[in-house]
Amino acid sequence: MTSHTSAHSLSRRSFVVGSAAAGAGLSLGLHWPALAQGGAAPEVNAWVVIEPDESCIIRVARAEMGQGTHTGLAQLVAEELDCDWERVRVQMVSPGQNLARKRIWRDMSTGGSRGLRGSQDYMRQGGAAARTLLLQAAANQWGVAIGELSVSKGVISHAGSGRSTTYGKVASAAAQLPAPDPKTLTLRNPRQWKVAGKPIKRLDTAPKVMGRQNYAIDIRLPGMVYAAIQASPVFGGKLVSFDERAIKARKGVLGVYKVDDNAVAVVADNWWRAKNALQELPIVWNEGAHGKENSAAIASRLEEGLTSTRNVFADLNVGDAPAAIAGAFKRIDAVYSTPFVSHACMEPMNCTARITATRAEAWVASQNAEASMAALSKASGLPLEQCEVYNHTLGGGFGRRGGQQDFVRQAALLARQMPGVAVKLIWSREEDMAQDFYRPIGQCRLQAGLDAQGNLLGLQLRVSGQSINAYLSPQNIRDGKDRRQLQGYWAEPNDAQLGYTIANLRTEYAMRNTHVPVGPWRGVNTNQNGLYLECFMEEVAAAAGRDPLEFRRVLMQKHPKHLAVLNAAADKAGWGKPLPAGVHRGIAQFMGYGSYAAAVAEVSVKGQEVKVHRLVLATNCGHAVNPDQIAAQVEGSVADGLDTLQSQSTVADGRIVETNFDRYPIARLYQMPHIETVIAPTFDFWGGVGEPTICVVAPAILTAIFAATGPPVRSLPLQNHGLRIV
Repeated sequence: MTSHTSAHSLSRRSFVVGSAAAGAGLSLGLHWPALAQGGAAPEVNAWVVIEPDESCIIRVARAEMGQGTHTGLAQLVAEELDCDWERVRVQMVSPGQNLARKRIWRDMSTGGSRGLRGSQDYMRQGGAAARTLLLQAAANQWGVAIGELSVSKGVISHAGSGRSTTYGKVASAAAQLPAPDPKTLTLRNPRQWKVAGKPIKRLDTAPKVMGRQNYAIDIRLPGMVYAAIQASPVFGGKLVSFDERAIKARKGVLGVYKVDDNAVAVVADNWWRAKNALQELPIVWNEGAHGKENSAAIASRLEEGLTSTRNVFADLNVGDAPAAIAGAFKRIDAVYSTPFVSHACMEPMNCTARITATRAEAWVASQNAEASMAALSKASGLPLEQCEVYNHTLGGGFGRRGGQQDFVRQAALLARQMPGVAVKLIWSREEDMAQDFYRPIGQCRLQAGLDAQGNLLGLQLRVSGQSINAYLSPQNIRDGKDRRQLQGYWAEPNDAQLGYTIANLRTEYAMRNTHVPVGPWRGVNTNQNGLYLECFMEEVAAAAGRDPLEFRRVLMQKHPKHLAVLNAAADKAGWGKPLPAGVHRGIAQFMGYGSYAAAVAEVSVKGQEVKVHRLVLATNCGHAVNPDQIAAQVEGSVADGLDTLQSQSTVADGRIVETNFDRYPIARLYQMPHIETVIAPTFDFWGGVGEPTICVVAPAILTAIFAATGPPVRSLPLQNHGLRIV
C-alpha cells in the first residue's frame, strides 16, 4: 500500500486515510480469509472464531484501559451470535493484521468515549452474520431451511426432527460459506437483550486480581536491554552535550545515546541501573526562549484574553447578550480558572522496540495501535507492511496514550541504533509527569443579567486558554477558530450540547497558547467547561434568590434529556429534604461525549476540612450495555473529579514543578464518598460512558461548598483557598 519512501514522512492521518482507501467497498468485514490460528478452527468471520471445544473467540480492535471496553464489545457480539457466554474470550487485533486485511476491523483508536458507541454497529452485524453462517451450515448438513432452526447458547436445534448440534461442530463448514448480505441481517432489539444490557462480570477482572495480567511494562524478551531517558526539562529546549565518561564504567551500563535533538538515554542490563546512571550523567541543555517562563506570567496572558479583542471568536451568538446584561436589573460577573493537570497514569509511559533491516516491532500500551505503528514506521524508516505493534492492556490512559506517540518514537529511535536488540524504554515517574501532554490551562469570564423578578435575561461567557488542536491537530482549526475548546457549550445536539435555552447568549473563545504541551485529558474540555458554567449558574441562582434546581429547570424545558437526568439525580438524592446539621447540597448537569449527566453532592465544611459525604450521579447514555461497568466508570469519574479539585501542574523556570506524588496529590480511598449511580437509558441513541460524568463531579462538590460557606471557590486547587478534602 505504502512505498518505502513515503513511509518516512508518514503521519497517523495518512495511515488511516490511505489504508481506509485501500479497503473501499469492504466496510463490513463479515467474511475474509482466516488469520493464522495456530492449528485452531478457521474463523467464521473477522469477528468470530468458534473452536472445536466450543470456545468462542471474539476479536476486538479497541484498547482496554480499565473501562471495560473488551467485555462490553464481546457482550454485543455474543448477543447477536447467541453463543455460550461462559466460553467467550477476547482476542486483540494488531494494526499489522488490520492493514494486511485492508482495515477490515476499521478504527483502532480508543478515546472520546467511543470504544463501544463507535464500534457497536458493525460488531453487532459481525455477530449476527456469524450466527447466520453457523445456522446455514447446520441447515445444509440436515437438508432443511435455515428458518426451521433455532439456537440458544451455541446449541442449534431443529424442532421438526429433534436433531441438535453445536457451533463447534459446524464452524469449519460455516467458514467456507459466502458472507450473508448485510441488508438481510436483523439486529436484536436492545430492550430484549439477554447478554448485552446485563451486569455481567468483566472478562479481565480475574487475571488482574490474581496478578496474571500482563502489561506492556511487564514484557520480557530474549537478550532485552533497558533504557531510561530524560528530555529537556524545559519544553522546547535542546540537548547541547553530555559526558558519558562519567558513567561509562558503572556496572551494567551498555551505552549512552542521543534521542532526537532534545533527549538523552542510558541503556543498561536492567532498568534500575539505567535510571541511576542517567541521574549521574552530566547533561548540558539549551533551555531556549522559555527558560524563565512561570505560572504567574501564563495566568496573566490568559487574563488578557478575557477582555481582549485580539484572536477571539464567538461561537454562539443568540440575541444580544451584552445589551441584555448591560440593561439588567442585577448583573453578575465572575472569573473561574483551572490549572494544567497531569494524566498521572499508574503505568508510566513505556515501549519495547526491536528493529532489524527488514522488520520493526513494538510492544506497547496504546490507545491507538495504528498511530503507534505509524510512529514506529517513521522512526525505523521501514514501510508499514514491515512493521507490527503488539498492543497490551493499558495501566491507565485517559488520553495520554492516544495520538501522542512520543514514547514509541523514542524507543524505536533507540532500537534503530542497536539493530536486532529488543530495547525496553521505561520513563521514570518524574519523566512521566514532567513530559506530559497536560490538560489545558484555562480561565473563563462569565457575565449574566437578571430582571427584577430574578429571571435570566442574558448570559455571556468567554474561555481564554490553550488549544489542544493548535498543539496536536492544527488542521482541525478552521479560519483560526477552535470550537473544540468550547465542548459542552455547543448548540448542536448529539455530542456536547448546551442544556439551557437563554434568549440572549454569547459564547466566545480566546486562544492563548503557551510553551507547555497539552492534549486530551479524560472528559476533554467538558470537565473544565462544566465547572465554569455550573458553578456560575449556582451564583446566578443565588443572586436571583432561587432554588438552584428550580432555577435550572426553568431554563431546561426545551432540553428534555438534560432535564431528565437532572431530575433523576435530584430525586434520588432527596433534593429539598432535610440534611444532617452542617451538611449542604450542590448540584450540576452537563453533556459530553454523547451522554447526559447530572450530580448532587452532599458536603460539609469544618474550618479548612471539606468532607464529601455522598454523591448521586445520573446518566443517560442511550443504551446501557453493562450497567455494572457504567457504575464503575461513574465511580472512577468521581476519583478523577476529586483529583482535579486538589491537583495542579505549575510552571517555574520553564519546567513543571510537580513531578511526583509527594507534590501532586491524587484522590485517596478515605476521601471517596458514598456513591450512588442512576442509569436512565432511553434506548434511542449511543452515548459514551468513560468521560461524561466527570464533568459534573467537581462542580457539584464546589456548588455544595458554596452553599456551605457563602463565597464561591472560583479557582483550583482547593489548597489555594486554605481548603483540603478529608
